[in-house]
Amino acid sequence: MTPYAAPVRDVRFVLEEMLEHGSLALPGFEEASPDLVEAVLEEAARLAGEVWAPLNASGDRQGCTRRDDGGVSVPDGFAEAYRAYAEGGWNGIGVSEALGGQGLPEVVASAVQEMLHGANMALGLCPMLTAGAIEALAHHGSDEQQATYLPKLVEGTWTGTMNLTEPQAGSDLSRVRTRAVPQEDGSYRLFGQKIYITWGEHDAAENIIHLVLARKPDAPEGNKGISLFLVPKFLVNQDGSLGERNDVTCASIEHKLGIHGSPTCTLSFGEKEGAIGYRVGEEGRGLNHMFTMMNEARHKVGIQGIGVAERACQHAFAYALDRTQGRSPRSGRNDCTISDHLDVRRMLLSMRGRTDALRALALYCAAQLDLARHAADESERAAAQARVDVLIPVVKAFSTDQAVEIASLGVQVHGGMGYIEETGAAQLLRDARIAPIYEGTNGIQALDLAGRKLQRDGGAALTQLIDEVEGTARALSATTELAPLGEELAGGAADLRAAMAAVLEAGTDPERGADAVQAYATPFLSLAGHVLCAWQMGRAALAATAALQAGRDEPFYTAKRQAADYAIRQWLSVGRAQRAVIEAGMASLAAFDAAAH
Repeated sequence: MTPYAAPVRDVRFVLEEMLEHGSLALPGFEEASPDLVEAVLEEAARLAGEVWAPLNASGDRQGCTRRDDGGVSVPDGFAEAYRAYAEGGWNGIGVSEALGGQGLPEVVASAVQEMLHGANMALGLCPMLTAGAIEALAHHGSDEQQATYLPKLVEGTWTGTMNLTEPQAGSDLSRVRTRAVPQEDGSYRLFGQKIYITWGEHDAAENIIHLVLARKPDAPEGNKGISLFLVPKFLVNQDGSLGERNDVTCASIEHKLGIHGSPTCTLSFGEKEGAIGYRVGEEGRGLNHMFTMMNEARHKVGIQGIGVAERACQHAFAYALDRTQGRSPRSGRNDCTISDHLDVRRMLLSMRGRTDALRALALYCAAQLDLARHAADESERAAAQARVDVLIPVVKAFSTDQAVEIASLGVQVHGGMGYIEETGAAQLLRDARIAPIYEGTNGIQALDLAGRKLQRDGGAALTQLIDEVEGTARALSATTELAPLGEELAGGAADLRAAMAAVLEAGTDPERGADAVQAYATPFLSLAGHVLCAWQMGRAALAATAALQAGRDEPFYTAKRQAADYAIRQWLSVGRAQRAVIEAGMASLAAFDAAAH
């Protein structure tokens, strides 16, 4: 199996030469420097490559075990690897210093997250959910809750979970039935069951803090009756020490297609006297508060997909450069490596170009998050947040869909050996497949983009992004050797602008508007993802060309130019076809009757 090497050089290219370390110039990051960021990335790469990555295959084979006492044992080495992560201060890398974190920009924290997920996706899910819990409590928790729970969550001694789904309430959370019964002391006792709870029970940390959607017995039906509650695995005493075990138990763990090292639990609340919980934020606004956590998680799921895609690239390239087979189309030599064959090259370049593009877009989104949180000017913060709102569903959905395709191509490059578990290529495909499903399916992400974000501001935020895409296209066209890329990128921008207008117009139809937006949402998100990724690769081509003209690191920058050429002149064409899908209308979908087939 190919060892994992975190893509530090590729990440630095995005941070230093495409984003030009813009986040470091924002208020609050005065103590950070490019040298510090480089050191952080190198150390994160060491943790990912030497500590986490070697456990990826063994964790997949061993999986998790539910013990007779209701506890869950994670695979051998996982608890120690998680503690090495926590003791190194990595859990608080992007958390403000006021809350006990390292106070580094979100764009740096996101780059580190990619490395960890590339090394071991199953293990990376644990701190990913904790980061969301920190975000939710930092925004909506009371002073007492923040003082009691945030320090331990930030340092990683305790972990966090997100408890939304119930057997009858999947994507439609208005059907949540878990009850929260008020007590005289201001606490609540919860009764109900939650399913698919990632790292819901484990032995890698001292305590687990569950954030749970539930409703009071007298709460109204629907979303407005849902509140958010904090339910610790172990109750916390006044002095901060751990008290008795709360009435929340792991009823079972799921046996899944992939991420076997991540315990996915069914949690039962209140099998005895009721699980003690504390309301977070306002009554009846639990879903709104949980979205703070979910938006954090959705961006990181996109990052997770990119991490797996990167590892699939590394596996495929190593195998293709080693495996000898057939006659070289260039030299005519027998027993050439399969990397000589043009079809294999097509797959490798496709994997690399797409992975680079996805990384650049996700880190651009993270940099916009930094602007939204830290820019001195209020209007600049608002504009950045509007961009983040548009970009997060694209990063989550498009990156994870592409990660599955990239991991599948990785299996194909391996040929028959890719279908055999020992190479590791199959595990990456199995692991990646969950990412388009959880934290809101990719269909829901598409509806969020086309049906909520686009309609809310009439496409203003996306229009500004398209304007920037066109600006990059003009810059490419002004450079003789990159002019063909500029022409293609401009065409993609025009397609996205036209498709946006069509979706906005469809949304105004008083009779069929909602149906039309649903019908167009997925092809529209695919078009947006292709165009925005191509935009980032256009920017990469400009940066690489400038570096080459300055005589710097020719092989690296030449490879970036090749990846950009592929992404814009070949991959973008696939996305541009989605405009035709939208313009074809929805008649066949409207007429389709599944029962008749």
